[in-house]
Amino acid sequence: MGRLFGTDGARGVANTEITCELAMQIGRAAAMVLTSHNNKKPKVLIGVDTRVSSQMLESALASGFCSVGADVMLLGEIPTPAVAYLVKKYCYDAAVMISASHNPCEYNGIKIFQGNGYKLPDSLEEEIEKIILDKSQIPPIKVGGEVGRIARSQTAVSDYVNYLRKIAESDLAEDRYKDFSGLKIAVDCSNGSACVTAPELFMSLNEDCYFIASHPNGTNINKKCGSTQMEILQDFVVRNKCDVGLAFDGDADRFLAVDENGNIVDGDRLIAIFANYLKNKNKLKNNTAVVTVMSNMGFFKFCEENGINCEKTKVGDRYVLENMLENDYSIGGEQSGHIIFSDFATTGDGQLSALKLLSVMKKTGKPLSELAGIMTVYPQSLENIRVSDIGKARFPHDEEIKRAVAATEKALGDDGRVLVRVSGTEPLIRVMLEGKNKEQIEVLSQELVQVIKERLL
Repeated sequence: MGRLFGTDGARGVANTEITCELAMQIGRAAAMVLTSHNNKKPKVLIGVDTRVSSQMLESALASGFCSVGADVMLLGEIPTPAVAYLVKKYCYDAAVMISASHNPCEYNGIKIFQGNGYKLPDSLEEEIEKIILDKSQIPPIKVGGEVGRIARSQTAVSDYVNYLRKIAESDLAEDRYKDFSGLKIAVDCSNGSACVTAPELFMSLNEDCYFIASHPNGTNINKKCGSTQMEILQDFVVRNKCDVGLAFDGDADRFLAVDENGNIVDGDRLIAIFANYLKNKNKLKNNTAVVTVMSNMGFFKFCEENGINCEKTKVGDRYVLENMLENDYSIGGEQSGHIIFSDFATTGDGQLSALKLLSVMKKTGKPLSELAGIMTVYPQSLENIRVSDIGKARFPHDEEIKRAVAATEKALGDDGRVLVRVSGTEPLIRVMLEGKNKEQIEVLSQELVQVIKERLL
């Protein structure tokens, strides 16, 4: 991608990198691109997460759309997957989610969806980017009655919650269950978008639910909570003797779990649980699960042992989804908890994934620790190195780093692997080592990290 859009839209620090001016420009350029492809006045949905800068950017983005003649419907605070679902349900031409997902409060981002609910393809993002960066392509400003209008949805949350509830009820009905009664559930809403949907959704299927990090104030999103910081949820599950803990990120498109013993069940293990369950029910399309190259080696071993094909893609949920759609696969995702059920959603949906897990637990009668035991996790070392934009650009061409990576790979041999990559959304170099010997990979990881720091910082 280019200079504005990464693997998950445009993202950066709000008001310095993701500015009101940029949001307005993106609105204008996106409307221009949509008009050229649809030959009609565009209708656009806009959703936001709970961070304090979201409403500021919402106003700028909506103004940009309206200034070139597009009509806008504001959805308010809502999860990202809800925006993807509603743009298709409401028959709109496009939708935008203003969120920086799992990032801290000071960040924000802009994700664009097509009218079919899928994220905007690279080609259209590049068209939008070109219009913004090429000052000669200025979208025509409308006047008078041609200026776009802004409306606000009153049913967005209920429409989305009802959709997910029906999926869960249909799953349960296959085995003549009505709800998740009998399971004691803890839910971490990350002080984000899940706060507006999760209580209604999960309480409607089981009254024995407890919610933490569910009071957003604009600045506490993802702060010591959610799927990236799960210590509080782990402690809550153990102290309150819950059967399972569910953790979402800021915009609720990711989900990780905590078993009854307080252990984290990551995206790889969750996908393994789902793939195995679907296979046993003869519902695993083409007998395949799709993951990224960052998935744990234990997942690949699980697939071999259970006769499941495994497709590996580049890092990023869009690449997982592209592979799933191209080959008609039903389950895929990332270790981070971005899990896609292609029969039900056009993007990763944390709450949908959580409902699917509860359904498996209910119908099998097995505790989560037993379900997760189907996959052995290999020791893994993951470190993020913050670098400058210049360092990030130099990384792919640095011969010293390439030699250090090759030496690390040789030291691990066939019992491990090395993956060093540039983050698609942040100024980071991500260093991942895996192997059977935890002490070895930790030592080798620090040696490799030191080389990268010396070369790029």
